[in-house]
Amino acid sequence: MAARENVKFLPVGSILDRYLVQDFLRIFFTSLICVTSLYLIVDFFDRISAFLDTGASIWTVIRYFFYKAPLSVSRVIGFATLFSALFCLGMMARTHEITAMRSSGISVQRVALPLLVLSLFICLFTFFWNEALVPIFAHQAQTIFKTEVKRKQQQSLFGTVDIWIRGERSFINVNRFDTANNTLQGVTIFLLNRDFSLRGIVETPTARWTGRSWEAKEITSWSVSPDGKMVAEEFTFFDLQKQIADMKAKGIDATSYDVDLQSKLALPLISPLMVLIAIPFALKRQMSGSMALSFASAMVIGFGYWVLSAFCVSLGHSGGLPPLLAAWLPNSIFAMIGLFFFTAEE
Repeated sequence: MAARENVKFLPVGSILDRYLVQDFLRIFFTSLICVTSLYLIVDFFDRISAFLDTGASIWTVIRYFFYKAPLSVSRVIGFATLFSALFCLGMMARTHEITAMRSSGISVQRVALPLLVLSLFICLFTFFWNEALVPIFAHQAQTIFKTEVKRKQQQSLFGTVDIWIRGERSFINVNRFDTANNTLQGVTIFLLNRDFSLRGIVETPTARWTGRSWEAKEITSWSVSPDGKMVAEEFTFFDLQKQIADMKAKGIDATSYDVDLQSKLALPLISPLMVLIAIPFALKRQMSGSMALSFASAMVIGFGYWVLSAFCVSLGHSGGLPPLLAAWLPNSIFAMIGLFFFTAEE
């Protein structure tokens, strides 16, 4: 009985913990490479028409995706964590290793403890990865795409295709003018400072002439700081925080940027959440050790999180939810679900 109690309260860092962590990391890095590659392939086929239309060189395409890779890793790391936890624990359940541990008095919660601790380290790594690497690489990728890929072979001021117009402290580029519907397609406005440095970019897929003015929908804008970094992926957390403070000081509504700021803190926590939810799913008898079921479960859970997150962020951008709630509500819901099943697992 005493031996059973000693096993039950294993110290952190035991042989069992190291075995579990090594198995998890082996699956994690393999799945991270595979999922990131798949993400980049999908992105490539999504942009292949732009590459072909502008005659971009192979070297340009390679450089673009090289600089895009850190952002891609950031976006799929939660899925890789989820799949690794499902498959790692599922395989241990299939080979009856979990059964042997539980018969020795080790609870499921104690078995899963090293994975939860490891997921916290992955969370911290993701945050610093997003702060140190992603903004620099994402900015370079956007620069390559806008200056080398979207560069047109023939630029003209007249006609209905690739129109350039000089405005007041700005340049306007229109991909195409539909004369039948009086609609501009693919409008990009480059806002300039007095010294002609870039201070902002405004994009809209279409703008229609109403008889009095141009009406545009789905407008996306980026503010550019003096060092050339832009909002969202191209801003670090502290740069974005400073940008928001400057906007509020000038009386500019920064609600949507507040949501993005909170999201930079909330999204790295996806790894611990995914591990928490994966544990009870992985130990179910009908899916233990099955790669197909592990992958399918990861897809369903991951897709559910991203749909809920995108919905809440969209509400936050439109003012339907406060920024703090918009960014943290998906995490809160998934944390409660994960904790319920995790503590109920015996």
